[in-house]
Amino acid sequence: MAGLEQSLFQLKFTAKQLNRQAAKAAKEETQEKAKTKKALTQGNNDIAQLYAQNAIRKSNERVNLLRLASRIDAVASRVQTAVTMRSVTGNMSQVIRGMDKALQTMNLERISLVMDKFENQFEDLDASTNYYESATNNVNALTTPQEEVDELMNQIADEAGIEMKQGLNETKVDIATPPAANTISEEKEDKLAERLRALRS
Repeated sequence: MAGLEQSLFQLKFTAKQLNRQAAKAAKEETQEKAKTKKALTQGNNDIAQLYAQNAIRKSNERVNLLRLASRIDAVASRVQTAVTMRSVTGNMSQVIRGMDKALQTMNLERISLVMDKFENQFEDLDASTNYYESATNNVNALTTPQEEVDELMNQIADEAGIEMKQGLNETKVDIATPPAANTISEEKEDKLAERLRALRS
């Protein structure tokens, strides 16, 4: 089990490293965009195009790094479950050793392949610890339900005072219905007109 705990540490460390690399890519993306803007203002469209391509490449790199970091975080949660339940199979131990080597190389493609194997091994763990997983709102799922993601995004947007586009499309102001006060006023005018006609007759 000590090896599993060591793997948990390595997973968390790798996720942090990937997040740092993603932050670096985001910074470089911003720099490339600034260079693109400067080149455009100087009329150097060809150079601006190169900078723009660099910015897009850095953006894609950032997204891929964040995606893999998120995936590793999810696997780390499952390893934490295995540590808690003291449940690990022989096959899983072999995958863990391969995972440690892949994480040390920081080869993104190799890490991704090992994650595939690791997730498959955890299908057995999910079955043996189903009651524990159910008690923690099905934390065996590697992906977060989209409904929860949307709800959190809307909540954060509301707190920041920003309305989501969907909310803007759904919000409509109904101005067709006249105020109740206008209806009452018309009834009074009708009654006054009847009294005037009665007096004249």
